[in-house]
Amino acid sequence: MIKKRYSKNFRTLDMYIRLCEGKIISKKTESLNFGVDERSIQRDIDDIRAFLCDKRGTNQNDTREVVYDRSKEGFVMIGAEPSMMTNSEILAVSKILLESRAFTKKELKSILDKLIEGCVPLKNMKLVSDLIANERYHYVELNHKEYIKDKLWQIGSDIHDHSLVSLRYAKANEPGETVKRVVEPVAILFSEYYFYLNAYIVEKDDSGKYVHKYNYPAIFRIDRIKNYKHMDEKFRVSYADRFEEGEFRKRIQFMYAGKLEKIRLKFKGNNPEPILDRLPTAHIIEQSENYSIIDAEVFGKGIIMWLLSQGSKVEVLKPESLRNEMKNILLETLNLYQ
Repeated sequence: MIKKRYSKNFRTLDMYIRLCEGKIISKKTESLNFGVDERSIQRDIDDIRAFLCDKRGTNQNDTREVVYDRSKEGFVMIGAEPSMMTNSEILAVSKILLESRAFTKKELKSILDKLIEGCVPLKNMKLVSDLIANERYHYVELNHKEYIKDKLWQIGSDIHDHSLVSLRYAKANEPGETVKRVVEPVAILFSEYYFYLNAYIVEKDDSGKYVHKYNYPAIFRIDRIKNYKHMDEKFRVSYADRFEEGEFRKRIQFMYAGKLEKIRLKFKGNNPEPILDRLPTAHIIEQSENYSIIDAEVFGKGIIMWLLSQGSKVEVLKPESLRNEMKNILLETLNLYQ
């Protein structure tokens, strides 16, 4: 049987790919596989080393190199390749940032410039910039015009360190007035244009120890937080009682806090996908051609706002208290048009 001959370029690329995958390259094994002597394999490895050396010269974050590992009796690649987003990923993230309206114009410009310059290859920078140029020009920042980025990092650090925080919070209906709160910060969430802090409000008991005022977290819009102060006192969180923002996020609508509630809905139509997408905890318990019966878990009263947006397509079946609340709201709304 005649052994197939491979070109030098093929050998080099084949070994480079396997080194990137964490494989071990043995000169003896490769020489047998490719039908060349070990000196040819060594020259191929030297070429790979030279290529990686050039890469390190142009990008200091690329620390990859090929070394001989005696314990493994072969060559391995060590170091790390810099993580870079693709052009399509940069474009998608840029579009989401523009649509979110979460930042001021100044903050957004800084973030987008860094995304494009840091991740997109030079030849594609202008293309990506041109694709988002119109939206950048017409970007409308929110009315509060508060700088958010630094607050996010400060709050995130306190969440990580389990530090109590003192803050003053501007009221929604009376922004000139604030209320003082001491809280245990547990999570940062984003929803409908705004960043929010999830935190347990705490008060001192008779012994002077801070205890939870409610058994569920309050929600504070971060741009309304004033006089945010880190306290030296820590709070303890057991593993069993830790706050899981992912699970909380599944059950909250429009960031309205409240108790956990089980609801049952009747969706009129043959495709309940909008309900299942909006309510991650939802599951169908009965389905026919014309309707679906769906159960879900939700926190607070934010669900009412979403239900009202669905018009006659969704009917609340349970609990009775929520059904009656929906009735009263719809009657009051109807009276406005009579």
